[in-house]
Amino acid sequence: MSWLLIIILAYFFLAIASLVDRYLLAGPLSNPGAYAFFVGLLGGLSLILVPFGFSIPNLSQIALSLLTGAAWTLALFLFYLAITKSEVSRAVPAIGGFLPLFTFFISFVFFPKEMEVSLFYGFAFLFLILGSVLITLEKGKGIALKNLGLSILTAFVFGLGFFLSKLVYLEQSFISGFIWIRMGGALAALFFLFSSQIRQAVFKQKLDIKKQISIPFIFAASERKERSNLLSFPSEQEKKLLGFIFGQACGSFGVILQNYSISLAEINQLPIINALEGVRYVFLLFFVLILGRKFSHFLKEEVSKQAFLQKTLAILFISAGLVLLALKQ
Repeated sequence: MSWLLIIILAYFFLAIASLVDRYLLAGPLSNPGAYAFFVGLLGGLSLILVPFGFSIPNLSQIALSLLTGAAWTLALFLFYLAITKSEVSRAVPAIGGFLPLFTFFISFVFFPKEMEVSLFYGFAFLFLILGSVLITLEKGKGIALKNLGLSILTAFVFGLGFFLSKLVYLEQSFISGFIWIRMGGALAALFFLFSSQIRQAVFKQKLDIKKQISIPFIFAASERKERSNLLSFPSEQEKKLLGFIFGQACGSFGVILQNYSISLAEINQLPIINALEGVRYVFLLFFVLILGRKFSHFLKEEVSKQAFLQKTLAILFISAGLVLLALKQ
């Protein structure tokens, strides 16, 4: 399977994770640092892949891998901060537009010859960026200059994470490199605990999770005989916990596929992987249109005629970019 098909599948799962992120960041877990802490710490679960190809590289590669993981965790924190400081419809287009450009320029600085691209890739790159920005931009909500700096910084750190990941995979096998990168992300997440505000939010959620797990089951055990004829439905707290687990499972699978596509792609194809972010929003738009009525309190999608035409045009740009890429495979 080519890197193109793998990254499309990755963005499908990441779109599902984005729905859960939007829900949790809208209320249950609104602190960006706490959310980035939990997401980064879950990278430690990559240790389950150790039997499938883990190895210990030289010290420079270990340092590079850990630094790469730290960059990803920092990028996630900045992203969550950006969408809480500013509206999603303002922050995401800015990040989506700058990210491929930063990835291209960072890669060009270190690999100028490899970054020479064909006309096909040039047009595909342009179409994908236009589509990615257009599909996330809402009428009357242009990019706010006040928060533009944060969006640019987020895009730069994400671009750095993509580039460093490719450097890791150039020297290490995919599974081993992925484990080391995720370990770096998990270690970086621990630094969030130095912030008293984030630490309080983290341990508050920890206590809430204990209640979500213990109290319902204790209650169910003591009342089972009396309630044997009644159906048991998950409480709101249990739904939050299950939603977080489900979202992170989809996100983790998407990240694995995304990293695998990075390992397969050439250096000059990294910006294309970034530009293909628009595919995630096509999937996200599809999910929102299906679920929007039921979850309208946190899934807000404009469905006016103008918005529909704009998103249709965005999908056409993205489709054109995908066709050009497919012709080069």
